[in-house]
Amino acid sequence: MPKTILKTLLPFALGAGILWWMYRGEDFGALWAVVTGGMRWDWMLFSFVFGALAMVVRAVRWRMTLAPLGERPRLRTAVDAVFVSYAASLVVPRIGEVTRCGTLKRTDGTSFSKALGTVVTERIVDSALIVLLTLVALASQLPVFLNFLRTTGITPAGLVGRFTQTGYLVTALCLVALVGGLVFVANRYAAVRKGRDLLRDLRDGILSLRRVRRQWLYWLLSLGIWVCYFLHFYTAFFCFEATSGFPVLAAFLVFCVGTFAVLVPTPNGAGPWHFAVKTMLVIYGVAEAPAVTFALVVHTVQTLLVAVLGIGAWADLGLVKRRTPADDVVPVAASQQPFPATNN
Repeated sequence: MPKTILKTLLPFALGAGILWWMYRGEDFGALWAVVTGGMRWDWMLFSFVFGALAMVVRAVRWRMTLAPLGERPRLRTAVDAVFVSYAASLVVPRIGEVTRCGTLKRTDGTSFSKALGTVVTERIVDSALIVLLTLVALASQLPVFLNFLRTTGITPAGLVGRFTQTGYLVTALCLVALVGGLVFVANRYAAVRKGRDLLRDLRDGILSLRRVRRQWLYWLLSLGIWVCYFLHFYTAFFCFEATSGFPVLAAFLVFCVGTFAVLVPTPNGAGPWHFAVKTMLVIYGVAEAPAVTFALVVHTVQTLLVAVLGIGAWADLGLVKRRTPADDVVPVAASQQPFPATNN
């Protein structure tokens, strides 16, 4: 029990510590004035569309990898499970993967170990895609970034020198936490792999990608998830005067850096994400005060969206009729379709 409590509290402590350091001297009265009258909430509300759409597309893609394993959860419950998983990770970082697999097991009788295997597969795919997209972003922004340094007279050494000792400490803590989080996730998956049947199911789930029909659609959906994530982030730039004219390619690089910061096991990346995004915005010439405000407001509002969607999905799951063994009998013709009919 103490070990479990420690694993839960440490991410919160790390995130809270970084947030306190970043906002310890902030004028919250001025920040509140920006929130209540100095920003465009129409753009923020528009960004919600892409945030929700990314999760819906993730659920559709997940069903594609489950179909070759003979698992056919309903689209409604798959979407709800993804929504709930994101909200669960706000409480316990990285618990979402297990939560959504358990949700489908309860509502649709989906094999937990097979579902977990497909989640491992999609994490591998997502990681490969974000690394590739980050390399593209770096390649496209390198000339612009070097020109920015020449124009402002800032040398690479001088840029590094702008980091305070505390900044270096925060960066080091984030890296240590990231490594610790990866070890924790690996150990959790290892704990699931008990018994020959579970190991086989997990293996089948990981390898399910090879048997997915319409591979082109799977990869298109995978790319679409990241496009939605980026648009969810980029449309928020238009909410603030200081960032409304921010170049789209530069915003994409900031998005990629922020995505890696979220890997640090704090609730929704709180703290590390703020630090990474604020630092990148300042490097690109945004004044520190609006950069700090941007990071705090955008992360807070988008986190609230995740919580609201999760609560709504949890309530909807209470209304969904659970499948019985008879419901799992699928006609042969229907079983050969890539997207079987859904039963709500």
